[in-house]
Amino acid sequence: MAAHDSKAAHDSKLERLPAREDRFATTHWSMVVSAGRSPSPEAGRALATLCENYWFPLYAFVRRAGHSAEDARDLTQEFFARLLAQRFLTKVDRRKGKFRSFLLAALKHFLADEWDHAHAQKRGGTQTAISFDGLDAETRYRLEPAQGLTPEKMFEKQWALSLLEQVLSRLDAEMAADGKVALFEALKDTLTGVRSTTYAAIGTELGMSEGAVKVAAHRLRRRYRDLLRQEIGQTVASSEEIGDEIRYLLSCL
Repeated sequence: MAAHDSKAAHDSKLERLPAREDRFATTHWSMVVSAGRSPSPEAGRALATLCENYWFPLYAFVRRAGHSAEDARDLTQEFFARLLAQRFLTKVDRRKGKFRSFLLAALKHFLADEWDHAHAQKRGGTQTAISFDGLDAETRYRLEPAQGLTPEKMFEKQWALSLLEQVLSRLDAEMAADGKVALFEALKDTLTGVRSTTYAAIGTELGMSEGAVKVAAHRLRRRYRDLLRQEIGQTVASSEEIGDEIRYLLSCL
């Protein structure tokens, strides 16, 4: 019950993210969408970054769809090779601006129409487009309870988890750059509404007052929320979609 309450608190906090209008500069996915039918090198690089960050949900989808670990690895690699060769970019629908939706639709098309060709060539040394450890991918897949999850639900859940991993990684890097590794390690559990120890105990361990720890925790949560909005902003085509995407992805967890 405690874990359920903590998750509910976490979801509630994130759903109350400020509804302000962010400055929506050119982001990875908006750049790809704006390239339209004349993909640019910059859009290709932006697409590669998105694929590098979000390859695992596709691998999980292919596995859940019934393919073996070896086939899932090869199919995911082949899909990315074709995607980054910009074969699918002309199919970008400006009315459906989420990279998540586009990517899943493109993968389904690939699996349905091009499986025979990809399977025939998968032992032929197709150039690797996205580098990932197939063994690590399978380990991650097997750690996830899959009962009752359709391939689509598996994809969406793993997408949400991958996005939160990206946010946490960015926050970790920022804190490390500021020389606050120990503080981050002590407080990162509070980002999900779970505290395994008191602020006073953390203060004693780090040589800080309890009040200073509380302030640091508040700032860390605020920065986490900001980075979450930024990361989701990289995967949608307009700022108006950010709030709805946050709520939807939290529901997938």
